[in-house]
Amino acid sequence: GNTDIYIMNLRTRESSRLTDHPAIDTSPSMSPDGKSVVFNSDRGGSPQLYIMNTDGSQRACPSGGRDVACRITFGKGRYSTPVWSPRGDLIAFTKQEGGKFYIGVIGTDGKGERLLTEAYLDEGPDWSPNGRVIVYFREARAGASPQLWSVDLSGRNERRMVTQTDASDPAWSPLLE
Repeated sequence: GNTDIYIMNLRTRESSRLTDHPAIDTSPSMSPDGKSVVFNSDRGGSPQLYIMNTDGSQRACPSGGRDVACRITFGKGRYSTPVWSPRGDLIAFTKQEGGKFYIGVIGTDGKGERLLTEAYLDEGPDWSPNGRVIVYFREARAGASPQLWSVDLSGRNERRMVTQTDASDPAWSPLLE
């Protein structure tokens, strides 16, 4: 099937289509300045991350040339759940490769990919308001209860966040800086 991404003006309630491609385009995340959107797409075969301008204009692509939607990931595996950092310089993502899941970050120019975590299942990243920590959920093994975890951008300070119940798809409140 075909899934496209739309943008809506909340004042006028008018929507317009951003992507128009036979691929499956999902998981959009708006840049802090509202001028760009990163999303997941299988238009190149395996799910990868793409960036486009919200006005639909062409942009310079990391791989050279210009296009409306530019691919920024070229690694092995499947990329998903991109989230733009509060400063607008990095994108957090989930990567699945070789039976493992990773939380990673990459520059908006497609450079500097770093994997910060590795587990049976790490997914659903979200940035702290100050952009120094990423929260996500983890299943340590098959059938394990999903728990919230956080990691800093060095990838060395993973911490489990104790919750009363199973947890998934975290979202950081700007009130908790």
